[in-house]
Amino acid sequence: MSSDIQGRVLVSTHDLGRAGEIRTVLEESGYTVDLVTPGEDVSSEVPIQLLIITAQSDSRSAYDLSEQARVLSQAPVFAITEDVESISSFSSEYTEVFTPDTRADELVFVARSVIERRNLQAMAGIVGETDAMKEALERVVQFAPVSSTVLVTGESGTGKELIARGIHHLSPRRHQPFIPVNVAALSDTLLESELFGHEKGSFTGAIDSRQGLFELANGGTIFLDEIGEMPLTTQTKILRVLEQKEFHKVGGESVINVDVRIVAATNQNLKQLVSVGQFRKDLYYRLNVLHIELPPLRQRWEDIPILVETFIEDACARLDRTFEGISSEAMKILQEYHWPGNIRELHNLIESMVVLAPGREVLPKDIPKEIRSIDKSLGALIPIDQGSSQSTDITTGPGLRPELEFIFRTLVDLRMDVDDLRKEFDLYRDKNAVISSTTENYSVDDENLEIKVRHRDKSLGDEWVAEGTDKSYSEISRDIEDSEVIQPSSVIYESGMTMDDLEREAISMALAKVGGNRRKAAELLAIGERTLYRKIKKFGIDEN
Repeated sequence: MSSDIQGRVLVSTHDLGRAGEIRTVLEESGYTVDLVTPGEDVSSEVPIQLLIITAQSDSRSAYDLSEQARVLSQAPVFAITEDVESISSFSSEYTEVFTPDTRADELVFVARSVIERRNLQAMAGIVGETDAMKEALERVVQFAPVSSTVLVTGESGTGKELIARGIHHLSPRRHQPFIPVNVAALSDTLLESELFGHEKGSFTGAIDSRQGLFELANGGTIFLDEIGEMPLTTQTKILRVLEQKEFHKVGGESVINVDVRIVAATNQNLKQLVSVGQFRKDLYYRLNVLHIELPPLRQRWEDIPILVETFIEDACARLDRTFEGISSEAMKILQEYHWPGNIRELHNLIESMVVLAPGREVLPKDIPKEIRSIDKSLGALIPIDQGSSQSTDITTGPGLRPELEFIFRTLVDLRMDVDDLRKEFDLYRDKNAVISSTTENYSVDDENLEIKVRHRDKSLGDEWVAEGTDKSYSEISRDIEDSEVIQPSSVIYESGMTMDDLEREAISMALAKVGGNRRKAAELLAIGERTLYRKIKKFGIDEN
């Protein structure tokens, strides 16, 4: 078995042959197995890990056995039967129901997953039976045996540290140190010293050398909570530890080698932090080798009664108080509340209820007003995490409706694309737009065609001076008419001319240059032939 929690698996002898087959496979997998007869008292000092019922039709005795298992150890129950409806009619709480043709090794594979999940919950104090929590716990069971880095994400108060402890407790490193570090609680200057240690005199106040947490966690697991708050300089050193398994102390010269598994957690979107340059992309991919997403409490409201019962038992034992319970109406209010603080908020509320218990069953009126009078429309809101130093950043802060979060994420992802498009637009505008100005500020040259804006000579009034000469446009025009040149090589802008006027002149010039050949004129103008034909008709241009 992969954990230190001991127990026994019970297999009923309703089908003795099948029971013996299952016992053999279970024992080969390292479990302690007892065969129990229908009607047998299964109470014992050793807890029950799992009950497997091999009933065919006598479902009453099967039901009695399952009730004993649940009362004694809250153990999961498997049933093997052809008559599924008959067993289900007695109880809807069977964990799994198998048909008689199910292979023993397949059943044991499922049994191992369920047992390990329960062991994990018992060791780490994780409570939950919803599908989302079962999936998260199954991932812990899968990830624990290996040494790969794990990234745990979820809102504040969802139990990320419990998951990290569960990974450590089920891993081969469970007898080595587990060291949690709250990155957000340490200043930038202190964080590096805490993680990697420092040498004497390396900074003001360093009166002696000191080991860092990575060195202390050698052979075990280090849990970096709120990794998104880590400064970029420290991120670089964490990356080196992940890739090279070595680091230097602050102010030190010697290389220190360590074998540490890193489990990181954050309530922020690291992809968004990468997009805005607040988190290293290479470190993100090295941390996100294995990933576990924890659901907020409002998405697993079915677990609230189980959590409440667990918290009541814990608070009564610690505080030496009695508690009469919570009414169904009050429980419904707790299940409808959106719990911005998640499990941490629920735990604190239950502890205050135990302390302030009215000596009777808790009624809706005993629940704090801010919880029982909450607007139900707020249930879809994602709570704002006041603990994040970056929560005011509109692109990274939580506390948004899901649709707004999606919009902000999309805007961040498109930021670079928009910048690129803006640059391309500016280039296009500079290349193709003709701007009327009192200075010579624009010119496009082509080996076959020129479009130029001339500067205005104020001494000539409204006349424009040709580039590189002291002649006005009127004088240049007269010179052209008097010369043998009949095809101008430039489109000259005059005050009052529109873009249509310039376009008409350019098309006319291009047609004249190619002898009226539309295809060649279109190529010269870099437009489609059909577009050229449409503009010829629009401007009434004589193609001859």
